[in-house]
Amino acid sequence: MALQPYEWKDKPALIEHLFPVQKISAESFKEQEARQSKTLTPLGSYWKGRKPLILNKACILGCLLPVTENRLKDLEIFELLMGMDSTSIEKRMLEKLPPSKRDRVHELKQLPYSEQVENGKRPEEMDSFLFSHIWGQVNSHLGTNAASFPQLIEQLGVARFGHRPKVADVFAGSGQIPFEAARLGCDVYASDLNPIAAMLTWGSLNIITDAEVQSKIKAEQKIVLKQVREDLDALGVESDGKGWYAKAFLYCVEVKCPETGWLVPLLPNLVSQGHSVVARLVPDIKNKRYDIEIEYVDELDPEYSNTGSIRSDGPRQDSYVYHVVDGKEYRIKIPTIRGDSRDGKNNLRQWIKDDIHPKDGDVFGERLYAILWTNSSTNARSAKQVFKSVTKDDLAREQKVLEYVQSHLQEWQESGFIPDMMIEKGEETERLYKERGWSHWHHLFNPRQLLVNGLINKYSSANLKFAFTQVLNNNSRLSRWNARSGVGQTASVFDNQALNTLYNYGCRGLAFLDGLLSPSYKCFPIPSGTCLVTKTHPAQEIEVTNDIYVTDPPYGDAVKYEEITEFFIAWMRRNPPKEFSHWTWDSRRSLAVKGEDEGFRIGMVAAYRKTAQMMPENGIQVLMFTHQSGSIWADMANIVWASGLQVTAAWYVVTETDSTLRDGAYVTGTIMLILRKRKANLETFRDDLGWEIEEAVKGQVEALAGLDRSIRDQGSEGLYTDADLQMAGYAAALKVLTAYSRIDGKDMVTEAEAPRQKGKKTFVDELIDFAVQTAVQFLVPVGFEKGEWQKLQAVERFYLKMAEMEHQGAKTLDNYQNFAKAFKVHHFDQLMSDASKANSARLKLSVEFKSSMMSGDAEMAGTPLRALLYALYELSRDVEVDDVLLHLMENCPNYLPNKQMLAKMADYIAEKREGLKGTKTFTPELEASCARVLAEAIRNQRL
Repeated sequence: MALQPYEWKDKPALIEHLFPVQKISAESFKEQEARQSKTLTPLGSYWKGRKPLILNKACILGCLLPVTENRLKDLEIFELLMGMDSTSIEKRMLEKLPPSKRDRVHELKQLPYSEQVENGKRPEEMDSFLFSHIWGQVNSHLGTNAASFPQLIEQLGVARFGHRPKVADVFAGSGQIPFEAARLGCDVYASDLNPIAAMLTWGSLNIITDAEVQSKIKAEQKIVLKQVREDLDALGVESDGKGWYAKAFLYCVEVKCPETGWLVPLLPNLVSQGHSVVARLVPDIKNKRYDIEIEYVDELDPEYSNTGSIRSDGPRQDSYVYHVVDGKEYRIKIPTIRGDSRDGKNNLRQWIKDDIHPKDGDVFGERLYAILWTNSSTNARSAKQVFKSVTKDDLAREQKVLEYVQSHLQEWQESGFIPDMMIEKGEETERLYKERGWSHWHHLFNPRQLLVNGLINKYSSANLKFAFTQVLNNNSRLSRWNARSGVGQTASVFDNQALNTLYNYGCRGLAFLDGLLSPSYKCFPIPSGTCLVTKTHPAQEIEVTNDIYVTDPPYGDAVKYEEITEFFIAWMRRNPPKEFSHWTWDSRRSLAVKGEDEGFRIGMVAAYRKTAQMMPENGIQVLMFTHQSGSIWADMANIVWASGLQVTAAWYVVTETDSTLRDGAYVTGTIMLILRKRKANLETFRDDLGWEIEEAVKGQVEALAGLDRSIRDQGSEGLYTDADLQMAGYAAALKVLTAYSRIDGKDMVTEAEAPRQKGKKTFVDELIDFAVQTAVQFLVPVGFEKGEWQKLQAVERFYLKMAEMEHQGAKTLDNYQNFAKAFKVHHFDQLMSDASKANSARLKLSVEFKSSMMSGDAEMAGTPLRALLYALYELSRDVEVDDVLLHLMENCPNYLPNKQMLAKMADYIAEKREGLKGTKTFTPELEASCARVLAEAIRNQRL
């Protein structure tokens, strides 16, 4: 019998009770590592903040699926639907393996899940065959009669909401969440304040899902390339008239040295590593300037090819001009040449709207110094390529382009083919004024780039605007020339998400833009009749009711999308295609929800209060955010409380970046809060909250730990780590807290909306601290009593807890970050091995601490554990045991009361270090051996 409308109306969702975060983390990491081959990246690689499609699918399914009394079966069905079951993994690995190696699949299935995933295709890369074996089991458990995801989603939506589920994302960004929702078969409402985000989302819903549209795009690409080529050939500015076409033009800034009066072009010596081409400055003594000769060499001289006339002594150091006159070296810093002063002013002329090229007398001139020629107008693979010095004919063509663009500038700007928009000053855009004097967005493009980019813009439709933005991203004055990539190529402007001004750059000819204008898109059809809406408006202005909200708001986002996307908005705003013309073509920076300050909290409360209003009583939300700030839990609790929502679960999924801890890198991890409407006006007192939170945390942790044991008893990998249980404990505490509208007589909405005072804890902060500490106390390592564990210093508990995590196989940096915040250890990096990276982190052993942090203001200094670690270090250096004990008594405060605990900690360290795989520099077995000796010596010591 089919599911009836509203049959599951009040059933808890699966995601509120279980979520296989370890497996989903492995899948998410696999997808993130795909980088340029991700499904939606070809639409706009410049937008980096992308939540994995596999994670979005898990969230949507988790919100629709019910939880039953049989949790193991619920988990089995979820994994079938995610393509994470044993049969699906085998199919994925067989698909990736070459035919000659497919007999290895059974061997690969013995590997840990993350390594199985690494050896297989991503679920999104497989067709419906991946799920052909699941529908019998799925239908039997759920009472459905589906043979595809759209059919299943329709039936689950009817059972919960009476209709096909409506999924919304009001911070749509690049469209990852709306796309996955549509692919599953949901109706979708996507909105974002930023029109470029709306455009990317529209592309994900209308191009990636339609093979016919993609076919039309390919035909249009050829037409546009042909039209632009004809216009350029008519002008005669990209060919030499002898069958050679300019593939790339290399430009550099030119400045006057204040000490010599010489004009110095600022360029690297290396032009192309792959073709062994260098540039040489040839002094023109009469005119006090340099000619530039392009030269092919038999072998590159590393010392020469790694330098140039613009240099720097290291990261964050000012660049300086370097040249030699009459045997004397001159080094002049760029700020000196620019005339920077302490009040932020300098000698740069501010460019005006009519400018497209530096004027005589400007601090920074501009000069063409090399051209890469090809004998193919379409960049054919078999074409010849050659770098040449700039000739008089080349300069004549440059002048022709300059005059042509200058004479058509106003007309093209009014028609919307090229920008006329002023650069609004901001954190990211201020540098364009200060460093170069640029005041309008078209100043970021030289005359050639304005000409070619403008022609492409003129001839392209909505479907081709995505390729056009990729052209802009790779063809501007901010496009670095990468001489170390084959023959060389221009790097994208936003390869590091910033508007970095350059002293030399590459300009692509049309032959070099062919590939950017001809991207290859994957295709994932969506069911006909699916409702897809894309709009531009602030999140709090949504006026449509949706059943499920899955959102990834810009909490503490270091990328200023509201500023940098104006780089693209400026090209579209005057004359957008009709498909985009109903959007507001302005970044509306002042309305953007961003940062971590008071404005962010106010914006977030307004947004989530409105989404709570615009969902049914049984609606559900998934709020994702990146775990970075120490105040994150209090911020989110404030937002949830003030919005009229309640936390029902929280999960932590990891997608890693492999940067070293010492470089200040943070792991990219996503916390997901599961939210429901807060329906009752409940009241309680803080004194009563303690036992309630304790019971909730205990129940949640024990339930998940029990499920984990059941999974392990079946011979499978465990479902959860201590870090997952910690997160679940937080969620249980927040669920209790956010259920109440009044605590200690205080209205929590009012408290949550109260402005923060720097350095002062709010009532909400205190409640969150209390809840977090309550959650943490349930994670007492085996071997310690709860009471004695609580007596240890926070830093000692952190070190010992993480030793247990390492013993369990955990080695990702996010675990240390999360537990450090939980234990309130502020400088956990002092306890970490110098070799720690995001995917391979560990604590220091005693031999690495040596005698450091024995005293001073380090958190570990003066603790019994620090004294114990020093004793282990001495034993490893063959110091006599009696001397070690004597030193331990001197170094450990209150030795006698702590004697039993020291022995217990030594036993614990021995147990946790034993069996770990060592290296030349990592010797856990030695640590374990010394700890056993020390524990026994402490116990047998007679005083």
